[in-house]
Amino acid sequence: MLNIDKIQQDMIRELTGTDHADEGAFNIRANGESAARHSTQAIRIESKKDGSGIDLYIAPGITQDKVHIPVVLTRSGLKEVVYNDFHIGENAHVEIVAGCGIHNCGALDSEHDGVHRFWIGKGAAVKYVEKHMGSGDGKGKRILNPGTEVHMEENSTLEMEMSQIRGVDDTVRTTTAELAAGAKLVVRERLMTHGKQRAVSTYDVVMNGPGASADVVSRSVAKDHSFQKFEAKLTGNAACTGHTECDSIIMDDGRILAVPALEANDVNAGLVHEAAIGKIAGDQLIKLMTLGLTEQEAEEQIINGFLK
Repeated sequence: MLNIDKIQQDMIRELTGTDHADEGAFNIRANGESAARHSTQAIRIESKKDGSGIDLYIAPGITQDKVHIPVVLTRSGLKEVVYNDFHIGENAHVEIVAGCGIHNCGALDSEHDGVHRFWIGKGAAVKYVEKHMGSGDGKGKRILNPGTEVHMEENSTLEMEMSQIRGVDDTVRTTTAELAAGAKLVVRERLMTHGKQRAVSTYDVVMNGPGASADVVSRSVAKDHSFQKFEAKLTGNAACTGHTECDSIIMDDGRILAVPALEANDVNAGLVHEAAIGKIAGDQLIKLMTLGLTEQEAEEQIINGFLK
């Protein structure tokens, strides 16, 4: 990869799940600058003309294509705001693999704020994978604040996998979505906090057309003295279906706040919310410990299975 050091390469590999993030269509951002980029006939990537970030254009009708757009920061004290717009053509099928990693070995806070806007055409199907992670032994914080704005046209589909792997000290994730008739939104959020970390996730989904549907599910683990807040609001303005769920494990002195909200403005809007917060069951620990695992190993097995 161009202009990428070993630490950044390792983070990109973990964020994208591949050694080949620099093949096909891709945009790699490192320490506030574009480090490498390549467009294809089906996927065009352009720099913002009036600010920091990219415009990503997906051609109509393409099938089973993929683009990688990871961001890595390894310079302590660096703070940036990036604006990315994703323009998805009608009936296109594409996977966008994003995510941000911060490696901070200094005393100053490092922060990446990303504003992502999706414009999804009729009949298009998008899978969006976004991972966050932090590393480094510096006292400076690793801060990530993604804001996502989604506009879905008729019969389009968006599947979002949002995960916080480890090491992020502070994050505020805000997602808003507007769905036209027949549009389908699926969100799967996974995160774990420890130490004194804070994680806030807010979802505001509005279903404007008949047949629209939304399924927003968060699974999380709060350890040590960390704090989590999950707030999800579903609004049904037509005959639609919506479901939101928060399922959390609390450990040590962790704190978790779940705030589900439903608003039905149509007699045929079917909306459901679920929330559950609890500790690891003792019988689960005992069962695994009888198989030879230590208590710590048993906890890790349970948490890994829960967050899958």
